[in-house]
Amino acid sequence: MGGESGVAVVPFGGGTSVVGGVDPDAGGHRAVIAVDLVRLSGLVNVDEISGEAVLQAGTRAPEAERLLAEHGFELGHYPQSFRFATIGGFAAARSSGQNSAGYGRFDAMVTGLRAATPTGDLDLGRAPGSAAGPDLLRLLLGSEGAFGVITEVRVRVHRTPAQRIVESWSFPDFQTGVDALREVVQRGGAPTVIRLSDEAETGVSLAQIGRIGKALAKGASALTVFEGEDAQERRARTARLLAGAGGSSSGRRAAEDWMRTRFDGPYLRDALLGAGVFCETLETATTWSNLLRLRAAVTTALREGFAAAGAKSFVMCHVSHVYPTGASLYFTVLAGLRGDQLSAWEVVKRGAGDAIMDAGGTITHHHAIGRDHAPWLREEIGDTGIRILHAVKRELDPQGIMNPGVLIPPEGDDD
Repeated sequence: MGGESGVAVVPFGGGTSVVGGVDPDAGGHRAVIAVDLVRLSGLVNVDEISGEAVLQAGTRAPEAERLLAEHGFELGHYPQSFRFATIGGFAAARSSGQNSAGYGRFDAMVTGLRAATPTGDLDLGRAPGSAAGPDLLRLLLGSEGAFGVITEVRVRVHRTPAQRIVESWSFPDFQTGVDALREVVQRGGAPTVIRLSDEAETGVSLAQIGRIGKALAKGASALTVFEGEDAQERRARTARLLAGAGGSSSGRRAAEDWMRTRFDGPYLRDALLGAGVFCETLETATTWSNLLRLRAAVTTALREGFAAAGAKSFVMCHVSHVYPTGASLYFTVLAGLRGDQLSAWEVVKRGAGDAIMDAGGTITHHHAIGRDHAPWLREEIGDTGIRILHAVKRELDPQGIMNPGVLIPPEGDDD
């Protein structure tokens, strides 16, 4: 696959990585090429009885949903990168979409995949459940092209929802909202989407939708979405739990506005950068009992980091992925940086990454490792974990041509 020629290979899907996952790095080889999977696109088959579909890895998410809809099905995976990201990229990065509360993360949707590696092909996922040794399928999910090229993905799909109900909620403060979300996920409210914005994000987002939004832009806010034939029943159950935990329904307007604009965030960031306002994001996750501590630690690290760079900052946070035992935290920061914004952000990001690890969070919940997060991977999975990844790398890619520098540091590199 290029080893004899001294050429490194970077698998390229939609190019939506925000952590340096597809940066062209020759890694000591004489050249590097991108393997664009754009022509490896399409629906291979749909098993309507089993509720599974096989999609080629280069299929972009909107095209996948269009093809599945022709058979009355959908995948229902909607990350903010939806418009350009690919099925193979979702698998390679262990993506988590906005409908994760209802349909799960993408790695939970994957039931099988095929991959081409420099030392041989892999065809994994023979049955829905198996005890045939460790699950090798999981080695490829999240591998970011470091072991080979994912070519096909078999996924769990569901019938196109017949009904959708949305509702917005307000809470006195972020902590009350966090406790409410925990009640919902632990006691079975079963929304398809549930999101909670802190006071800062609530003030920014709701103030944009007119007089109603300005009136609601106090405290924290949440939105819920329910899909399927039993959507009304699940909405009623969730509403009882949220109200019982201190929430107040604020109608549909804010939730409808979010549904309409939910993929527009990256373009707003570019517009802000063009206007001289620095804007970036980062995310993590932890247990419910540690969530507020982690949020405080990261917020402090971001504010202090920008202050040291001579810039005022504005930090927003939301919860967008929930589990029975914990949740994610997604931070957006605005700052009035002058001069070399990238160098300043690298320092701030290091401080935030250290704060995440010190406070017991994961260095990434759904943005993957790439090159940007690689310095913290050893702390997260330990020396033995790093040795395992190197062993897999040596077996599948002995000449180290697959996406050099991504995910795991070169052997002997302790940085």
